[in-house]
Amino acid sequence: MRNLSPRYDAAVAAIDDANAADPTAVDVRGQRVALALVHGRLAVEWIEQLVDNPREALLLAGRAHHLRRWEVPRDSYPVGRAGYLRWRRGQKARHATDVAAILEACGYETSEIEDVQRLIRRESVDGAQAVEDAACLVFIETQLALLANRMDHDLLVEVIRKTARKMSDRGLELVASIPLGEAEHSLLSQALGDSPSPA
Repeated sequence: MRNLSPRYDAAVAAIDDANAADPTAVDVRGQRVALALVHGRLAVEWIEQLVDNPREALLLAGRAHHLRRWEVPRDSYPVGRAGYLRWRRGQKARHATDVAAILEACGYETSEIEDVQRLIRRESVDGAQAVEDAACLVFIETQLALLANRMDHDLLVEVIRKTARKMSDRGLELVASIPLGEAEHSLLSQALGDSPSPA
């Protein structure tokens, strides 16, 4: 049983309430859910598989790693990789700022909040790779099928390869356990070679 503080449930509820306002909904595991909301929930599930007994800050960072992400759309930054990287850095910084207000209202101390913020920004701290792995796993589960219908095949294969390069060996192992259709598993096999295959 995880040893979580009494503030944790209140913080999770506040994060989920904010993310439930995402106007984009996706079909995941038989349910239609707001994209940012399901990203946070699934990230926590993946973190619990990636890390034995994850600390509270790590679970909160996973829950909030896409906090109100839709408010700054990708097309508000220049096209191309440089624009994408600027948008991604800006989003991480914004998520970290936004979660601070929620955690402070729930009674977390400054040092605890800063720990969550560092994890969301993926700084070189213990657990940051788990947040990155979880974000990548969530991306594959929730958006791969959608992108397969919208994006050029070769470009999508390259996107998957770039995603994989950000992941740990353990994170890549877990890709095989993602509930995906045959077409998505075929895409993953093309992009990643022999791993992963349908579980």
